Amino acid sequence: MGVRSLVNDGAACAIPVVAVHGVGNGFGADVSGDGKEELRAVRAAAWARHLADGLGIASERIDLDFAYYADKLLPGIVEQGTGSLDSLDDPLEREMLTAWSMYLGVPADVAQGHLTVPLRQISAWVAARFDLAEGPLRVFIQLLFREVAAYLRAHDSPHRFAAREEVAARIACHRPKIVIAHSLGSVVAYEALHAHPELRPELFLTLGSPLALPRAVFHRLRPTPRGTAPQLYGQRPPGVARWVNIADPGDPVAVPPGLSRHFEGITLDHTAAIAPFDFHQCKNYLRSAATAATIGPYLSL
Repeated sequence: MGVRSLVNDGAACAIPVVAVHGVGNGFGADVSGDGKEELRAVRAAAWARHLADGLGIASERIDLDFAYYADKLLPGIVEQGTGSLDSLDDPLEREMLTAWSMYLGVPADVAQGHLTVPLRQISAWVAARFDLAEGPLRVFIQLLFREVAAYLRAHDSPHRFAAREEVAARIACHRPKIVIAHSLGSVVAYEALHAHPELRPELFLTLGSPLALPRAVFHRLRPTPRGTAPQLYGQRPPGVARWVNIADPGDPVAVPPGLSRHFEGITLDHTAAIAPFDFHQCKNYLRSAATAATIGPYLSL
C-alpha cells in the first residue's frame, strides 16, 4: 500500500508515481507480511512528502507507491558473508570497489594495495577529495558494494531476477506516469523496464545513478550495452517516453558524470549541486529544484 490510500476522492489530480529505492534501505531480515507493508507505506509517505516539499504542493497531490526490493538481495549478501567495517571480503565486492576507486583517481597503490583491507584507505582518500566525513562514508561504501554485488553477481542470479520482478510488478500494479529511481534502484528499474517493455511510464527519472560506472555496473547490465568497445551505449527502456537523469557533481556514486554520454535516449541530463557535505541522500535529490522542474509539468505546475 502506498500513498494512494491517503488520497481522498477530491484529490483526483494526484499523479501516480512509483519510487525505487537505493542502497541501505533494508527493513531487516525478520520483517515480513504486514510489518513489511506498514514500513513500505511509511517510506512511500516520506518520499511523497519530500517531493511535495520541493514542488511546494500538498503531498496528497502525489500518489506514490514504494517498490521495495532490498529483501530480495539479502540472501545473496548473507551467502557472501558480512566482513568487518575495515574490509570487503568478497572478491566481486573488492573488484567493484577497485574499479570505482580507480575511476575516481584513487592512487593505484591505495586502490590495489592490501586487497583484504583497502576500505579504510580508500574511504579516507575519497572523503578528503569530496570533503566528506570519512567514518559514515566508509560504512556507506561497504553497504553500496555489498548490495551492488548481490544484485549484479550473475546474469541469471535468482536475487537479481527477484528484485527486478518485484520492481516490475509494482510498476504494473500502480501504472505510474512517473518512475523515480535512486542509486542502485536506477539499475534495478532500468533492467525491469527493459525486461517488461509493456510497462510504459511517461517519465523515468534517475537520481544519483551509477548506471555508467565501468566494469562494476555498466558492463554487467542486461541488456548488454551495444556497439564496439570502447564505444558502447546503453539504451532507453523501450516503453519509457522520456528519461531524465539528475546527478550532483559532489556525489561520488553518480559517476562517471554525463550519463547521456553512455546511454542513448536520455532526454535531459542534469548536473546540479544538490546538497554539499550531505552526499547521495535521496531526500535531497527529491527536494531539489532540478527534480521539481522535471516533475512540475506533469502536475501542470
